[in-house]
Amino acid sequence: MNHIFHEHTTGFTTEPPHLYGRWRRDPLLRVTTGLRKTWFPFWAALERLHPLPADDGLLTLEIVGREVVAQDENVIALTFAATDRSVLPEWHPGAHLDLNLPSGRMRSYSLCGDPGDRRTYRIAVRRIPGGGGGSIEVHDTLSVGDTVTIRGPRNAFPVALPGFGSAAPRLRFIAAGIGITPILPMLAMADRFGVEWSMIYSGRSADSIPFIDELARYRDKVTVRTDDVDGLPSMDELVGPTTRRPHGETDLAIYCCGPVVMLEALRTHLVGRGDIELHYERFSPPPIVNGTEFEVVLNSTGERLTVPADQSVLTAIRAVRPDAPYSCQQGFCGACKMHSTAGEVDHRDGLLTEPEREAGYFLPCVSRCHSPELSVDA
Repeated sequence: MNHIFHEHTTGFTTEPPHLYGRWRRDPLLRVTTGLRKTWFPFWAALERLHPLPADDGLLTLEIVGREVVAQDENVIALTFAATDRSVLPEWHPGAHLDLNLPSGRMRSYSLCGDPGDRRTYRIAVRRIPGGGGGSIEVHDTLSVGDTVTIRGPRNAFPVALPGFGSAAPRLRFIAAGIGITPILPMLAMADRFGVEWSMIYSGRSADSIPFIDELARYRDKVTVRTDDVDGLPSMDELVGPTTRRPHGETDLAIYCCGPVVMLEALRTHLVGRGDIELHYERFSPPPIVNGTEFEVVLNSTGERLTVPADQSVLTAIRAVRPDAPYSCQQGFCGACKMHSTAGEVDHRDGLLTEPEREAGYFLPCVSRCHSPELSVDA
């Protein structure tokens, strides 16, 4: 099909003749033309076109629920609703939203409520005293009745069920601590569809594990173990029983969320197991692969910062600019986006478009540099 636009060149200035030659100008078309020339200008004067408001992707929500969901009281669940209680955008298990905090910080949190409830969103936040301050701000400043702005939901950790997009006949869920948040709605969906699944849930102690009461309804499908009683789980314990299948057949799909150390150990353990799918999400920066040392020049002050081979540009900049924005630290939220004016960026994100990259934008949380130094507007 030809999609090239060609300007219309028809030279008609009056109506064509009647189909059977009875009139020089077709009377029906003359009436239609007259209506068009009078009605549309008249209606346009009454109904002026108004520009639509710009959609910045932000939603303003009200906190309608706040609940402590771990016995040590370090994890709280916040429930949001639209200020007018209208229907919220749809989401699916594994999705997260970006929460804009009063201080200007933005943090990403997994949705851990019921995807079928279109009136509310729920997240859970663990208080981390030595973190970047976002969790402390959530715990200390956000209360029922407050309003916040969010962006999303977005999904970087989707789940495919057996028979509904996955070739695996069964699922295994692995969660550690606050890593339960994206897994919770996955369990509900797997249970609702009647697929075969099991889960292992680990944490430092029973007091520190959130949503333990909510998981009780799944009975023996969920195994809870704590480090202080059971010790650290082995990789075989995390994966559970498996059956080696012929080459090309999948036995198990694993969905895992937890600390980087556990994820990397699990990845190493499953090397060569083509019969097991591994899907995971981490709440901390990924390890840097093939990193080299380079320098970053801050255009605003001329400061020169050394970025070690095992450190991100974002970490180096935050050492001298603690207020530098960031959120996921994994290259998918875009909160830390910066502009470079010199140097060759090694882009390692999956978010920015080619025009954005060509314009000099990059994500300092994951991007590296192919040149000895990189100049940035910061």
